[in-house]
Amino acid sequence: MDNALGLFIVISLFLLWKVEFISTILNLKALDPELPDEFKDVFDAEKYAKSQEYTRVTERFGMIEGIFTLMLTLGFWLAGGFGILDNYVRGFGYNEIYTGLVFMGILFAVQTIIMIPFQLYDTFVIEEKFGFNKTTMKTFFIDQIKGLILLAVIGGPILALILWIFDSVPMAWVWAWVAFTVIQLLLTYIAPSVFLPMFNKFEPMPEGELKDAINDMAKKCDFPLTELFIMDGSKRSTKSNAFFTGFGKNKKIALFDTLVENHTTEGLVGILAHEIGHFKCKHIIKRMITGILQSAVVFFLIGLFTDKDGTVARMLFDAFYVEQISVYAGLVFFGLLFAPVKKLLSIYSNWGSRKDEFEADAYAADAQETPDHLVQSLKKLSADNLVNLTPHPFPVFLDYSHPPMLERLDALRKLK
Repeated sequence: MDNALGLFIVISLFLLWKVEFISTILNLKALDPELPDEFKDVFDAEKYAKSQEYTRVTERFGMIEGIFTLMLTLGFWLAGGFGILDNYVRGFGYNEIYTGLVFMGILFAVQTIIMIPFQLYDTFVIEEKFGFNKTTMKTFFIDQIKGLILLAVIGGPILALILWIFDSVPMAWVWAWVAFTVIQLLLTYIAPSVFLPMFNKFEPMPEGELKDAINDMAKKCDFPLTELFIMDGSKRSTKSNAFFTGFGKNKKIALFDTLVENHTTEGLVGILAHEIGHFKCKHIIKRMITGILQSAVVFFLIGLFTDKDGTVARMLFDAFYVEQISVYAGLVFFGLLFAPVKKLLSIYSNWGSRKDEFEADAYAADAQETPDHLVQSLKKLSADNLVNLTPHPFPVFLDYSHPPMLERLDALRKLK
């Protein structure tokens, strides 16, 4: 390849894969066969060995999937696939917006089909082997179809709007950024009540000790809780989770049924107090503002790399063997070019996220006037989900949005 920008992208993608590969190897080597004393009340020798084997299998599978994806992308690119596809869709004679939708739709459809075997293996072989999978083949494919329908109905018009703005409006990157931000906030607001019920059932939490304890904690923390739900997470997996939704004075909590079944009332209140801590410590607002500002930079750069009269855009399209500069192809190419910057941004955001987790843990311990309930719940979650208890510091630095469990427990113990 004699295009400097193309060569830079290829080298960057290889380096990113190499860094992830080294990270995985270090994580596997850091597996300690000796169970940490902190977890001896929730792990036995058999379960701990199982958790380490789960880490080995998932990490190795991730390595295989990563190298396959990289080789597929580079093979398609260097064989001139993007140029061939662009000429093909332009042959339909559509305008730029429809041509762009077809171009990106074909790329997404092919990628989805190619990656389905990996998803099937992950769900029905790996997750099944370790006792997590509860998904049926029917549910798996229904989920795929529903996801594609949502993407077409929601993602298609959003993409068309972005393409139209960049093709028709002065200072396009500003207006595209504003439109994207407004739509993103709107979808965040309506998703819990409109989209999530398409995949899971949400039943109001029945009256009783747990509901009373959660409401009491919400009042104590001055948290405007309006609704409590139990979600049928066990429909797909035995893994546990909980999440908050809502803006302003309209907050909702959903707990996986697997979480409710496996934890004490005090432990569940501790988990929810942790989530309340994220709101009270302004972590949600901070992350939202950071994301909005980062997207402004991204849209500015997209404008630069899709400017039909710009030399930078010409270099980018030459690197991908595409003759005509277009916004739709530029979005795809920019995604590959932006990969190393995105990785650096994720390292920074993960560092901030780990810091926020410590603060939310501290808030929960203070709200319950003891760290013990949250400590026990975190340990139980680690055992139920077969968490890697001894990750290497490098993958933690690179990819972990949550601190290693031993570090979190140690910080909670010190609060006493």
